[in-house]
Amino acid sequence: MSRHRSGRLSRRVRDLSLLFAAVPLAPAWAEDAPAAENGSIVVTASRVDLLGKAATASQGSITQKEVALRPIYRPGQLYESIPGLVVTIHSGEGKANQYLIRGYNLDHGTDFANFVDDMPVNRPTNTHGQGYSDLGFLIPQVVSGIDYTKGPYTAGIGDFGSVASSHTRLANEIPTQVSAIVGTEGYQALFGAGTVHLSGDQRLLGAVELGHYDGPWKPGQDFKKVNAVLRYSQGTASDGVSLTGMYYKSAGGLITDQPLRAIEDGTISRFGTLDPSDHSRSLRYSLSTHLDKPVGPGQLAVSLYGIHSTMTLWNNFTHYLDDPINGDQEQQDESRTTLGGLTTYTLHHDFGTIQSETVVGFQGRYDTVFVDRRHTLKRQTLDYCMLEQEDGPALPYAAVGGYCNADRVHLLDLAPYVQNTLHWTPWLRTIVGFREEYYHATDTSRTNGGGGTGHQWLAQPKASVAIGPWAKTELYFSYGRGFHSDDARGVFGTVPGEGVPLAAGPTPLLAKTTGKEIGLRSDIIPKLSLQLALFEQDFGSELVYNPDVGQDEAGAPSRRKGVEVSGQYHPFRWLELNADLAFSRPRYRTADLAAFGLAGPYIADAPNFIYSAGILVDGLGRWSGGLQWRRLGTHRLSDGDAFPTDKGYSEFNLDIAYAVSPHWKLGVGVFNLFNSKDEAADYYYTSRLPGEPAEGVTGYQVHPLEPRSARFTITATL
Repeated sequence: MSRHRSGRLSRRVRDLSLLFAAVPLAPAWAEDAPAAENGSIVVTASRVDLLGKAATASQGSITQKEVALRPIYRPGQLYESIPGLVVTIHSGEGKANQYLIRGYNLDHGTDFANFVDDMPVNRPTNTHGQGYSDLGFLIPQVVSGIDYTKGPYTAGIGDFGSVASSHTRLANEIPTQVSAIVGTEGYQALFGAGTVHLSGDQRLLGAVELGHYDGPWKPGQDFKKVNAVLRYSQGTASDGVSLTGMYYKSAGGLITDQPLRAIEDGTISRFGTLDPSDHSRSLRYSLSTHLDKPVGPGQLAVSLYGIHSTMTLWNNFTHYLDDPINGDQEQQDESRTTLGGLTTYTLHHDFGTIQSETVVGFQGRYDTVFVDRRHTLKRQTLDYCMLEQEDGPALPYAAVGGYCNADRVHLLDLAPYVQNTLHWTPWLRTIVGFREEYYHATDTSRTNGGGGTGHQWLAQPKASVAIGPWAKTELYFSYGRGFHSDDARGVFGTVPGEGVPLAAGPTPLLAKTTGKEIGLRSDIIPKLSLQLALFEQDFGSELVYNPDVGQDEAGAPSRRKGVEVSGQYHPFRWLELNADLAFSRPRYRTADLAAFGLAGPYIADAPNFIYSAGILVDGLGRWSGGLQWRRLGTHRLSDGDAFPTDKGYSEFNLDIAYAVSPHWKLGVGVFNLFNSKDEAADYYYTSRLPGEPAEGVTGYQVHPLEPRSARFTITATL
């Protein structure tokens, strides 16, 4: 997401040549072979081969091998193993990542549902962004794999999962090990983990991670975090139990997107900030449990969880636009407790030659959350707030107990569902599902006495047909309805001066979406697995969210059309070459654009294409590692307008490891290998610097990619 133009053509040629060199290598779903047993050969593979098993053309499963070999700068980049997904940032390590896929800028998580050990990560009615999904608590070394879906075609996926979803599995045991990591840009980390075998098949896994990072930023972020996991497990995946506790705490500076004009005129450096007091702090702890057991003729699975989290963000995006005296820094706080669970019962039947699998499930989630916003100067609360006006300067009003707005919100999400898979013949199967959502919300404002209570039901039919395989090739046709919930404060209008409906009408609790997809996957070429998906997805109203003031607005209807191509090639058992190409056409779809304040049909920050290509090496003597390239494509920067546009960014990351002995391993990671000067994120909006006109200046706001850096790891395995 960058507007630097110098050298663009040469980089484009290099990018495309590298891409097409890898496309004959293009994607797949290679068999997730277990460790070598009974003389079997382990093949390096990033995805499980789902030919003959998948419900849609675009679902998949990332292997533990991919997780271990993929070069990542931060934990969230593990999810770039999902084809067509880019994970970036626009502030700092203490804030949730930005997610982009299928022509959607999913902000901090809206419409990308994340689950870790079946616990939902997304936070509805979050203080900063609807569906906020902070994965900073994840320790990559304890991840055993990632299952993903795309589109609203799976009955077991509800809120925020209409565009994509991921379920991250945790390992039940890992070798006892200690790792020390040091790097450029003030990076240090220490990781220790191990498994104790108790009586019988009982296991106790423990892991701790400590980290510190300054980065290239001026001033340094001084970001510190601690992660811990303690997991008890017994039995097998089909007859077992687990209990997992997780803990995460972090704090550090934030470098938000900065006005490009301030960099160009020398007011700040490329990695500088106009407000060095911007900051973040987060706390999360959780307890989750699973029970899997054969019961009667079927299989019972039960998951329960409890999560408590707090977070505070200090951000100053517009600088002196609203408050020309003390600036526009705001403090956003949240304290949240989430309780919930999932129960499924799976039955297998045979009706003559027809094989049937039926899953009956029930999901429940309850959130109680307190969210507030304050006007601050250098992180000190001021006694007044600024109310934005459509025309004219923002107006001051008295803060209530220091709050500009403060809400106590209760959310209840209940969903029974059923999904049936019928194998009519060896070459034909159907997957039909139905999900009924009940969503209830209560919002009480602590500043203006307003509030509201409401609920909504939403029926969600799902259906897919899989034909094949013939010649190791299978075709898929899918249709489904999904949704994302909207911020309760925008629904009930409790934020002062906010929540005013746009032309789409009042903001609903649940915003519907409908998707269609056709595609195929094929293993017809030896050692090569391919996937192709063509999709179309409509939203009844594009979510327009202002994170600075907690506003949720119902925007214009939208549509994405696109195509994704993926492939994996395994010329040798120790080598995989892979590539993913994703093209999309994001547009508003309404004849009355002016009613929504739009000059044209273009959607801001929605990428037109995303590419990636990679190499995985494991078992080449003592060597292992990975090289990964990602390319975020062009996108508009102003809602409704064809211009300005941004050309995106390109980045290469490399990780190499060498086993000195069975107990010692050395590793080096090099990130942004070619030292790209592109931006990790950029936007186009109005801000004001001292001395500029009262109405501010509309222009580019940028957050650069980190420059080339290196990290060195030494690991001792006991």
